[in-house]
Amino acid sequence: MKNILYVNACVKRDVTSRTDRLAQAYLKKSLETQSCKLSTVNLENIVMHPLTGKSLAEREKAIADNDFSGTAFELARNFALADEVVIAAPYWDMSFPASLKLYMEQLCVNKLTFCYNEKGIPCGLTNIKKVVYLTTAGGYIGKNNFGFDYIKGLFSTLFCIDNISFFSAEGLDIFGNDPEKILSEAIKKIYHSF
Repeated sequence: MKNILYVNACVKRDVTSRTDRLAQAYLKKSLETQSCKLSTVNLENIVMHPLTGKSLAEREKAIADNDFSGTAFELARNFALADEVVIAAPYWDMSFPASLKLYMEQLCVNKLTFCYNEKGIPCGLTNIKKVVYLTTAGGYIGKNNFGFDYIKGLFSTLFCIDNISFFSAEGLDIFGNDPEKILSEAIKKIYHSF
């Protein structure tokens, strides 16, 4: 059975998130077409702090001792077990919400989710074979797709994953555009990708 990890970096919880709607369409189709187990990480529900000198020293000591049993490594341990990662993050200040960067910082653990070979080249240590990144934008992203570019760079370089897909619904807040029609078209593209 395939393990899918859904990373929900959507911020608007008081209304139906447009980005989460895209993700739910993708996840629904995944569950319909294959035998899957779904785990969800809602980043708004997790207290995360940026690494500091103290927390980095504690982390490095645990890595040196090969001890990944602590709660500080729980997110990375669960991430490493996934076969597919689905990330939903709105296009936020030309990237994504800060919680997603903090989450990624928790996942990049040498000797747990990646390592360096004798030539200093990163090698992935996860089960992940596929990554899907979904976003929505009020305007048009164009060449400024810094959020996806970061995710693609991180996953392909550090975790050695090449199967990375991108889906978006853009121009949702532009006067005269029909946001529901744009979302429907994006969902059709998602369904056609299966």
